[in-house]
Amino acid sequence: MPVSLRDVAAAAGVSIKTVSNVVNGYPFISEQTKARVQAALDELGYRPNLSARRLRSGRSGLIALAVPELTPYFADLAEQVVVAAEKRGLTVLIDRTGGDRPHERRVAAGIRDNVTDGVIASPLALTAEDVEEIRGTHPIVLLGERLWKAGADHVAVDDVAAAAAAVGHLAQLGRTRIAAIGTTDRPAGTAAHRLEGYRKGLTAAGLPLDRTLLGDVERYHREDGRVAMTRLLETRPDLDAVFCFNDLLALGALAALREARQRVPEDVAVAGFDDIEECRYCDPPLTSIAPDTPALAGQAVELLVQRINKTAPEQPRELFPSFELMVRASSAGRQALPSASAPPPPCPGRPDTDG
Repeated sequence: MPVSLRDVAAAAGVSIKTVSNVVNGYPFISEQTKARVQAALDELGYRPNLSARRLRSGRSGLIALAVPELTPYFADLAEQVVVAAEKRGLTVLIDRTGGDRPHERRVAAGIRDNVTDGVIASPLALTAEDVEEIRGTHPIVLLGERLWKAGADHVAVDDVAAAAAAVGHLAQLGRTRIAAIGTTDRPAGTAAHRLEGYRKGLTAAGLPLDRTLLGDVERYHREDGRVAMTRLLETRPDLDAVFCFNDLLALGALAALREARQRVPEDVAVAGFDDIEECRYCDPPLTSIAPDTPALAGQAVELLVQRINKTAPEQPRELFPSFELMVRASSAGRQALPSASAPPPPCPGRPDTDG
């Protein structure tokens, strides 16, 4: 027999109403009670009856996660969103948009006839006007470094502070010609924020910004990193470090350095961003910025549940989960051990650039 709310309430020692409030994201419940109910939900394997829920409430119990592509970072993020949503009794529909604006609009608006109760979106092409139009009819939470002023709840890593931390680490190792791979011609978004952090890291270390050390890319994939690194080595053979705006670019850069017979980190130190699983198993293991992905996903789901339940404040919220600089052999050499990892840097607030 399926587990009922009554079963969970008996196991947790609370009322059926309390269990229902926890499942449906009611905010005014003590953390202790919420934890006790959640433990009972997990232990008994409770799964909501979505058909009955929709008949009672007009909701489907489905939320959408819209991401531009299913690269390792977004796959990890999707996994954590699913985990957080399941704790709320929600099912996640994952849609790869390819950064296509009509596709992003369709998913954000509920797919069709409001199949989903709300959407968590990491957009590439949506405009602030799109978001303003959608949020009036369908709950939405944004992820990532675009559309800070779109008037919707927003959760993201502080890319400026994180990139500055990575560059500061490379500078502290005595590197003075630090390249950056990941710049684009887009004026806003992830690339713009990480470039700003790169600049701040250089400034803090007393190093000038040298545009001949910038490696432009079309996409954030391995081959783009390999090509950009190869070009930089041709024009700036004296570079002694490189900060890549994501780990796939860094893995491509490592391949180019091997092809050029450059030793890592003796000749060129390398750092990436995202701390995907491959960072720990490539050769040498890759230094990277590690976002708190579970917190990122959990906070996004929590904000969306509150929007769905109409318990959220009218004013949109901006949240910045922490990050950590994971120092490995690609920058600190083979003697780099877990103890060399930097503590989580403070994440004081939103980036101070528009995007």
